[in-house]
Amino acid sequence: MKSKTNPIEAVFHALFLGCGVLCVGLVLFISAYLILSGVPAIGTIGVDRFLLGKKWASGSNLFGVLPFILTSVYGTAGAVLLGIPLGLLTAVFLARDAPGWLARLIHAAVELLAGIPSVVYGLVGMMVLVPAIQKLFGLSSGACLLTAILVLTIMILPYIISVSETALRAVPKEYEEASLALGATEVETWFHVSIRAARSGIATAVAQGIGRAIGEAMAMIMVSGNVARMPGLFTPVRFLTTAIASEMSYAVAGSLHQQALFSIGLVLFLFIMLINTFLHLVVRREGQ
Repeated sequence: MKSKTNPIEAVFHALFLGCGVLCVGLVLFISAYLILSGVPAIGTIGVDRFLLGKKWASGSNLFGVLPFILTSVYGTAGAVLLGIPLGLLTAVFLARDAPGWLARLIHAAVELLAGIPSVVYGLVGMMVLVPAIQKLFGLSSGACLLTAILVLTIMILPYIISVSETALRAVPKEYEEASLALGATEVETWFHVSIRAARSGIATAVAQGIGRAIGEAMAMIMVSGNVARMPGLFTPVRFLTTAIASEMSYAVAGSLHQQALFSIGLVLFLFIMLINTFLHLVVRREGQ
């Protein structure tokens, strides 16, 4: 006998389905819009001159985004290389060794870091880090790639810490007890058993950190110097995101300049999609 469907359940099923379809539809709409808006400029400029060009000068119709791509890659990679050890070690401490009162204090600080607007990070970086880097290395300006990497590192720490700690707390106690019973120390157990068992969650934390780092714009405008040039650790640079944010306001509607900025958005979108796909495959493999 076929059971009758509760009307309320049917309404909620339809609501959930609608929300799912809406999310997929928004992603498809954004993808289609970026493709339709960005491809014409790439076709006009030329794929090789656009992606491999080293000069960006809208007044001369020179639109090469290689400096922006390399800056985003170097900045994100530097922030991740600094942020993963700091975040992971903090997560291990919170999940396995921190006293209750200290864990609560650090949790509050991490939550506060996650809730701070990016413009505040940029302001603090501009007022504190930029002069410090300038004085420390004797530079003409402390607004450079190194400063941007340090600010990005601080910004991604809350994501790496929170997700990694959750993954570590989900590791079955039996794994660690077996390791200790075999003669391993607590530290050896944390690094050789707990972290390995939680590596899928840690990979997710890294993915979130990369997404935050590569998509940041406002703070980077304030601390990176925002100069369109090939990147150097101690030179002012411009990221993919800051290139769009700094020039879209005065780009003439329908001009090649505006279309080139949409093309940068398309490159950034594809870049993030590739990174997320790669990390998803890693997480899926580790989960299996």
